[in-house]
Amino acid sequence: MDWDQLDVNPRVIAAVKKANLRSIKDVLNLSGADLQRLTKLSCIDVQYLLRAVSGALRKYSGLTALQLFQDESPTSQRQKLSLGCRVLDGLLRGGIPLTGITEIAGESSAGKTQIGLQLCLSVQYPYEYGGLECGAVYICTEDAFPHRRLQQLIEHQSQLRGDVPHPVIQKIKFGNCIFVEHVADIETFHECIAKKINALLARGMVRLIVVDSIAALFRCEFAAKDSVLKAKYLQTFGAKLLRLSSAFRTPVVCINQVTDTMGEGASGDPSSPCSAGKNVVPALGITWSNQLLMRLMVSRTNRLAQPAEDGSPGSPLRTMRVIFAPHLPQSACCYTVNPEGVKGIQMEIPTG
Repeated sequence: MDWDQLDVNPRVIAAVKKANLRSIKDVLNLSGADLQRLTKLSCIDVQYLLRAVSGALRKYSGLTALQLFQDESPTSQRQKLSLGCRVLDGLLRGGIPLTGITEIAGESSAGKTQIGLQLCLSVQYPYEYGGLECGAVYICTEDAFPHRRLQQLIEHQSQLRGDVPHPVIQKIKFGNCIFVEHVADIETFHECIAKKINALLARGMVRLIVVDSIAALFRCEFAAKDSVLKAKYLQTFGAKLLRLSSAFRTPVVCINQVTDTMGEGASGDPSSPCSAGKNVVPALGITWSNQLLMRLMVSRTNRLAQPAEDGSPGSPLRTMRVIFAPHLPQSACCYTVNPEGVKGIQMEIPTG
């Protein structure tokens, strides 16, 4: 750290530098007597130094469990990343947590990629509008990146949308702040998160990681007999992503596929990870589930939203369900995907 940023007497800073103490860790690893001996400072000066160093470590004030549950912290607006939709943010009590891995699982055409793209735009909003004023990195593991769809969303950002004023959006260069990485195998993915992503985060260029999709990396790499090795890779990748998220306070969103399941897993139990009314569960099993902070399940229904004002037919209704999260109850809401992006709808959840 830069010692000159500490709120202490410049004489004390000069003594610390002269003693070749280069970091906070160096100071805290020494006793008060050793600090006096190395820096030639008085006992009072050493106490002031330790107090200033301790204050620098407490950059974010502590919160009680009740404050976290009620989301009443003074910086609560900065503790979540908005999805760019008031209804969906209401379901998630503000959006995606800044630390931890959030999974969005669902079948094809459920809208998983659309949500990922929308997050890549909303992360660039100012803090007061639910963003983090920074860019995003989007890791593609199978299909080509949907550049045309992203450009369509960017064009619609120039119009009034939700609560974000038009002048604010116009100042953001959305397309210049999204870094796309293509990975096709486990080795490439490991190098990507260990080197490229870490470098982008360290330079302050991104504050969101989207992996689309995590299951594609393991779909063809491992046979049934390699389950132990597969679990080790999942634990390794989960630990690395968690480390990056915690170190840089960066949301990690992993899009996951689903697999068919036998039995009565989709029996209407809201705690079941199955998609509503369908015998499917998120891929990769319990080893991957244990790495997650929050799991969201999205699905496409057979119902249509109400027709638009111009008379065009309504979009297919989709549902987003909170399967588990430490700060959220199990709940759900409907949404649609249209040219403007993903929009939540306040209505009764379809049962069929």
